[in-house]
Amino acid sequence: MGVDKLREQLNQNQPLFIGEDTAFRSAVLIPLVWVEEQWHVLFEVRSLKMRKQPGDISFPGGKIDPTDASPLEAAIRETHEELGIDSKDIEVIASLSPFVTSSTFVVYPFVAVLHSYPIHSFNKDEVESIFTIPLKWLENYSPYCHLVSVEPKPSTDFPYHKIMNGAEYQWRSRSIEEWFFDYGDYTIWGLTARILKYFIERLK
Repeated sequence: MGVDKLREQLNQNQPLFIGEDTAFRSAVLIPLVWVEEQWHVLFEVRSLKMRKQPGDISFPGGKIDPTDASPLEAAIRETHEELGIDSKDIEVIASLSPFVTSSTFVVYPFVAVLHSYPIHSFNKDEVESIFTIPLKWLENYSPYCHLVSVEPKPSTDFPYHKIMNGAEYQWRSRSIEEWFFDYGDYTIWGLTARILKYFIERLK
């Protein structure tokens, strides 16, 4: 294979990062609504019946299905399924940088204006309740951070005999940042807080 062919092969479209094509991919929508003459961000409280993270605060969104043409289509579909809003009432105004939590998990965030508000019904199987926070309040708020230590734990059949130092190999632990926003009785943290923080920083 000549250099020109190599160049052609290597300059074809590539995934965003190595592993994206096999990662768990999800998409979320940051919904903006007009309330009392100012913009608010809308949040969901996950249903207490949910198997994963019941009661946590999140943006509408979820797993990108094979039938979704794009992450954006998945975000709109999930918003419709969770909040009952017709897609024609969802005006997407921006896409944000994907949040790559690891090589096996990525979230694609989008910002949209919801032209159907107040929301009179939502999917009670997935959403316990909804609430909004004024955008100006979020811009003036200082979230706080706590560190979580992540320790590598190799599987029991890990081939130590193939690496230098074997079972004495010094694995590197790392710390991840967990950000928190407190608003009244609500605490936003985890993936939602990380995306929210990035969104607010972009506005500033």
